[in-house]
Amino acid sequence: MTAPQLVVVGGGPIGLACAIEARLAGIETIVVEPRDDPIDKACGEGLMPGALAALHRIGVDPPGHPLAGIAYLDTGRRVEHRFADRPGRGVRRTVLQRELARRAAELGTPVLRDRVTGVTQRRDSVVLELGSRTAEALETPWVIAADGLHSPVRRLLGLEGRAQHPTRRRYGLRQHYAVAPWTDLVEVHWSPLVEAYVTPVDDRTVGVAVLGPRPLDHDASIAAIPALAERLAGAHAVSAPRGAGPLLQRSRSRSSGRVLLAGDASGYVDALTGEGMRVGFAQARAAVAAVRAGNTEQYERAWRATTRDFRMLTTGLVVAARSSFRPRIVPTATARPQLFGAIVERLSR
Repeated sequence: MTAPQLVVVGGGPIGLACAIEARLAGIETIVVEPRDDPIDKACGEGLMPGALAALHRIGVDPPGHPLAGIAYLDTGRRVEHRFADRPGRGVRRTVLQRELARRAAELGTPVLRDRVTGVTQRRDSVVLELGSRTAEALETPWVIAADGLHSPVRRLLGLEGRAQHPTRRRYGLRQHYAVAPWTDLVEVHWSPLVEAYVTPVDDRTVGVAVLGPRPLDHDASIAAIPALAERLAGAHAVSAPRGAGPLLQRSRSRSSGRVLLAGDASGYVDALTGEGMRVGFAQARAAVAAVRAGNTEQYERAWRATTRDFRMLTTGLVVAARSSFRPRIVPTATARPQLFGAIVERLSR
């Protein structure tokens, strides 16, 4: 196999966005991904306006359902904010991955169905050992690893950060229901222990992602939220429950030698603010720019800048959600709708 200028490890949305950015920049790129398309993942599936704009910039326009804003609800209160400039979009994860894969293929990006089992750094290149016995090792000047929350490449490089204490870990479960969306907003239902994200993904389907501590039971979580249980009464599940977690993942650095980490592999706080894709697409662009410049420190600076709001606001909200203040989150947002709207706008850009 001819050595590519860049290998992207991971064929999910952020990995494919990295490959597309690279090809648009004229960089010969190969994606290494063991799973077949379409690749699914438990997530809220709401693309914020900034995420949708990032997709449009690289020539991707996935079908879905318009999202006009965000609403927070508990048993007796509701506060909502509608995006000021442009809508977002609810898109099933498999649809998003399929459209990104189509665009990457259109730009001439080959996908190698294999897994990375070893990483060796040399002065001017990286050698990736592959799991297939018939495949040769892959040598390349640069690697971007976008291989997910539990990134094997991050582990192989020794960049794993300190693990969170088991009693503080949060997880996610997502399932889809055959019911017409009753709103054009992402609804976040707050109960004493979990949050339930309801996202319209097309004209006949909503996705419900439940976030909280273990044990996490999807049906029981919905049953504990009467308003949501009533909306879904009699609706058939059209996908199996899919889980993810622990959500908090730390990395000691976003780069090692000629390998950069992007997306969840680079570190993740929580899905609570719903902007992971927007941040991930910004990382993809920054990582490719750093590869072009041959400057990993440039990427570290860009990563910190693009994730600053996400890390600060999400960390603060998760701390509040685990504290005695939790029952006051929706009442406080209801009492301060302008502050709630300002936070939503800042996260959605």
